[in-house]
Amino acid sequence: MNRPMSLHTTALLYGLAAFTAGVQAAPAARSAPAAKPEFHECQIGAEDAAERQQAFCATITVPEDRQHPDGRKIGLHVAWLKARASVPRPDALFFIAGGPGQAATEAFLEEAPAFDRVRSEHDIVLVDQRGTGGSNRLDCPQPPAGIQPTDAEIAAAAQACLRHLPGDPRFYTTTVAVQDLDTVRAAMGYAQVDLYGISYGTRVALQYLRAFPDSTRAVVLDGVVPADLALGPDVSLDAQRALDLIFSRCGQAPGCKQAFPDLAANFSALQQDLDGRSVSVSLRDPLTGAPRTEQLTWEKVATAVRLMSYQSETAALLPLLIHQAAVQHDYLPLMSTALLFTDQLQESFAQGMGVAVVCTEDAPFISDDAQLQKQLHDTYLGPSTLDSIVKSCRVWPRGVMDPDFKQPVVSAKPVLLLSGEDDPITPPSNAERAARTLSNSLSLVVPGQGHGNVFRGCVPRVMTDFIDTGSIKGLDAACVKDVKPFPFFVSFSGPTP
Repeated sequence: MNRPMSLHTTALLYGLAAFTAGVQAAPAARSAPAAKPEFHECQIGAEDAAERQQAFCATITVPEDRQHPDGRKIGLHVAWLKARASVPRPDALFFIAGGPGQAATEAFLEEAPAFDRVRSEHDIVLVDQRGTGGSNRLDCPQPPAGIQPTDAEIAAAAQACLRHLPGDPRFYTTTVAVQDLDTVRAAMGYAQVDLYGISYGTRVALQYLRAFPDSTRAVVLDGVVPADLALGPDVSLDAQRALDLIFSRCGQAPGCKQAFPDLAANFSALQQDLDGRSVSVSLRDPLTGAPRTEQLTWEKVATAVRLMSYQSETAALLPLLIHQAAVQHDYLPLMSTALLFTDQLQESFAQGMGVAVVCTEDAPFISDDAQLQKQLHDTYLGPSTLDSIVKSCRVWPRGVMDPDFKQPVVSAKPVLLLSGEDDPITPPSNAERAARTLSNSLSLVVPGQGHGNVFRGCVPRVMTDFIDTGSIKGLDAACVKDVKPFPFFVSFSGPTP
């Protein structure tokens, strides 16, 4: 959920739920002090990323099954970005990535400039959540992109993934990851830490706040996943809401409205055109330049549209791409965009870890609702995501979860909640829901923006002021309402002025 998942990846992650008994977690206890780990100079970031960042790295060994500490061990990959101040503040900021399935040491580079001011006086600590990145990554074989799997294919994918995993997925859930975070905190000698979580990372941050309130100083939630919300049922509804808002903004922008006066109708026509058929498109691979021929299906179109709606910069291209395909019958730009997004994202998420989380923490809490099914059929994504959960194979094991995991988190600690007005996966209503039991919180909505907003406009300054003071009182956040979305493209030459 930090950066968006493609539709086929979402179907896999949300479609392998088991409805067997879960594993109850032992009560969380404040981690005992441990010897400070030995750090060495390193570079962080994805292996194939053009940009890398210098840091200090260490491996902290923890039990895979925390209720049996003498059993199998795994290593947590930890990166330490030292504060630039000669005497840093005692509270480090722990950056928690999204997904579920992204590694903090890879995801941070996308957001790093937003944390530059924080790092002036605060250490920043990145812990690859168990099952991601350098922490015993749990991956799955990739299914074909843009193809709606059958029930049998979902079952086969689950079996193949389980055979492939290098760890027991029951112990790769949020509850266990929260205990890992506190182990790292104690090992590095921090009495209290600040937390920044994005998307699924907000779930981790909230559960840490609940389990270890004395170790938590302040929390930033960016793209909020409330503790009592099951992911899955609202995916298609939230995506449709975001697309409707994007279309509405286009209709209010003179240049976009003039260029694409029938945008919603054109989108519906494109969906009808590709319903039950595909279009062969010859193109050059957007990443390698090699010639290839692909079949454009509605599933691939829906994938691209959903992914592009996550950020206003890419949403700005949607009206033009839809017009080209629906009116000009030029499918090449849309096909190229779909491939670019899905190919890049396939390597970003540890699918096995993501499934382990969703199957334990979400799928068992989804009910079969006839009214919801009717609503889903009216969205461009349709009911496929929810159907994949409901019709899932029942071989995936439920994992460790605290008894109160699905209860709202109640806290008086200072919490800053960030939402994008057009967010297609964690809308502002999520933040409103979480804030009901966070008595010392402030919720900000960034106009015209999608998912993840810590780097938008003045938000980095607002976040830094919040972290420095550890308080929402007197926080000057009025500037957030002045953030503008990226202007729409009316041609491939560039956006409107």
